[in-house]
Amino acid sequence: MSSTILRAMTRCGQARVMVINSTDIVNKMISYHNTTPTASAVLGRTLTGASLMGCMLKDKGNSLTLSFRGNGPAGVVMAVSDYMGNVKGCIQNPDVDLPLKPNGKLDVSGAIGKGVMQVVKDIGLKEPYIGVSQIVSGEIAEDITSYFFESEQTPTVLALGVLIDTDLSCKAAGGIIIQLLPGADDEIIDKIEKNAHGFTSVSSMFASGMTNEQVMQAAMTGIEYDLFDELDVGYVCDCSSERTERAVISLGKKELEEIYKTQDKIEVTCRFCDKKYYFEKDYILGRIKDDE
Repeated sequence: MSSTILRAMTRCGQARVMVINSTDIVNKMISYHNTTPTASAVLGRTLTGASLMGCMLKDKGNSLTLSFRGNGPAGVVMAVSDYMGNVKGCIQNPDVDLPLKPNGKLDVSGAIGKGVMQVVKDIGLKEPYIGVSQIVSGEIAEDITSYFFESEQTPTVLALGVLIDTDLSCKAAGGIIIQLLPGADDEIIDKIEKNAHGFTSVSSMFASGMTNEQVMQAAMTGIEYDLFDELDVGYVCDCSSERTERAVISLGKKELEEIYKTQDKIEVTCRFCDKKYYFEKDYILGRIKDDE
């Protein structure tokens, strides 16, 4: 079953809301990176958040990169989304494994640590937009919420969750985001804040069998809204032999000749899907001559 994002707007036009069931995305990520439960929760939440942020982009070809650079044992955590919400991601230490917190939850904040969160939006301009904010908790959702408020002046309610099963697969994962639009009045703000207390465990809602629409109904209790659309999204890596070859050639003839002094081929592993590409010495050096 593919992952899906349901998008809606309040009938009064004062807020937009999106719900994602990202279970399939997280399971595909686990299969690529062979993550521990802690790492699965860290990267799974990051992928889910990036997918929701990405589908807010306006045009085909736009992309968003969300990264956490903390001092915790997870290292750098990164997710890249296109304008539809398709994502790919990586974690520097997929083997990070911390004891459960006293409440029995996976220690995502301990794995992330303190540092900075960065959002890079490539929206077709000469230079990409770059926003940087401090990691406020390391729980991912709170950090993204803080970024929206500080960097984009957009009041946001966000819940993200990843539930890991006993076989280390993802039992359920998902997220809910509600953003107030300019001119939102106190009445709808109060209703959203009241409802927010009910979806603190969004992964449990999906694990119980709830659909995107049922989760949205719970999040929007007492608020009239209109469904906009539903997107099929997934973990999508767009690496290719051609693109990787260009990256290898970009090292330059001198550096490549040094590398090939000790080996007959270069191995390049995609950090997003772990696919391996091999480039033979004669072929690559021959391509450089052809390009000169």
